Amino acid sequence: MSPRWLRGIFALLLVAALAPVHAADDAALVAKGEYLARIGDCVSCHTARGGEPFAGGRGIPTPFGTVYAPNITPDRTHGIGAWSADDFWRALHEGVAPGGVLLYPAFPYTSYTYVTREDADAIYAYLRTVQPASHKNRENDLRFPYSVRALLLGWQGLYFKPATFAPDPRRSPAWNRGAYLVQGLGHCAACHSPRNAMGATDAENRYAGGLIPEQDWYAPSLNSAEAGLGTWSEDEIAALLKTGRSARGATFGPMSEVVFHSLQYLTDADAHAIATYLKSLPQQPEPRSARDVYVSRSLAARLTTRGAEIYRKECAGCHGDRGEGVAGIYPPLANNQAVTARVPANPIRIVMQGGFQVATAANPRPYSMPSFADRMSDDDVAAVVTYIRASWGNKGRAVLPDEIKLYRSGE
Repeated sequence: MSPRWLRGIFALLLVAALAPVHAADDAALVAKGEYLARIGDCVSCHTARGGEPFAGGRGIPTPFGTVYAPNITPDRTHGIGAWSADDFWRALHEGVAPGGVLLYPAFPYTSYTYVTREDADAIYAYLRTVQPASHKNRENDLRFPYSVRALLLGWQGLYFKPATFAPDPRRSPAWNRGAYLVQGLGHCAACHSPRNAMGATDAENRYAGGLIPEQDWYAPSLNSAEAGLGTWSEDEIAALLKTGRSARGATFGPMSEVVFHSLQYLTDADAHAIATYLKSLPQQPEPRSARDVYVSRSLAARLTTRGAEIYRKECAGCHGDRGEGVAGIYPPLANNQAVTARVPANPIRIVMQGGFQVATAANPRPYSMPSFADRMSDDDVAAVVTYIRASWGNKGRAVLPDEIKLYRSGE
């Protein structure tokens, strides 16, 4: 047998031997990408209600109009099937799509810029495996001049600079992992930070809490006594992230959606890493809110008296006479920072709209709270929320009936 044939046979045997290795490597990369895409909560924004996964079309309300999330399936016409891994990386890292198209920061590339190239490539590999969808992208509905995409060049010049996550060698691996997830894929600052008039997060007050634009749910501060994470144990924080509830409280509103689509899939190690990082954030004084109001002592007393009557009739059966709740079922109201936050949006909305915990693998049959919007007047809602915020050691300010009108009307 000639040397050429021998070389050919050897090459075939080598290819056959290496093929399973490459297949296993590819499968591992895709599995990693799927996990990271979940942590980044990609499916939540890029899937319209009732639509195909990742096919886009969901409207994201902003103060400047509505941005519609694009199709990120591997469809070559309407999705990202024609994108290279470099294109995908540049979108995450720089906020620029193929062809030099500037992306609106409703896509949180200001956080995703911290994602490593290795992780970006894994997410790209996973998205290449999802079912292609020929769903055409919808044009954004933004007011002029915000509809002029070229102006984003100025916005990026003022408020964005591509960055790289730099591990802190003085910190533990768990702390660095948590910092990476919170600052990057988790994009926690997007909700838990105040924003300026141009929609940029306030870099000097990152994680100081803020109203979610156009939704009027309040994302509490993560670095002050308002959320109180410094007094939570790592296990309590991890439980809230993965199940939507803990002994200290439960998620609601947009945070419940994040738990359902994203955080419940955290590994135990990553959940505890995030908890480690959040507990380490330096505690800051609570900034005043634009919606802080003055309530006279006499009015606060009247609201509290009336609120106590309503609470005994409507709330105590589940939440207890002293707001203690029922472990694993109804969250406590006493010593619950979500109830006493400086912006009372969340307790108001929960009383009016109801409180709905999400079903997760660890909490498959959650209990929910009915809406009282049709059963209580603005005065009644203000009274019971005031009572809850001022009882059992809680120290939240009173709530005015006029504030209830604001949230009832959705303004």
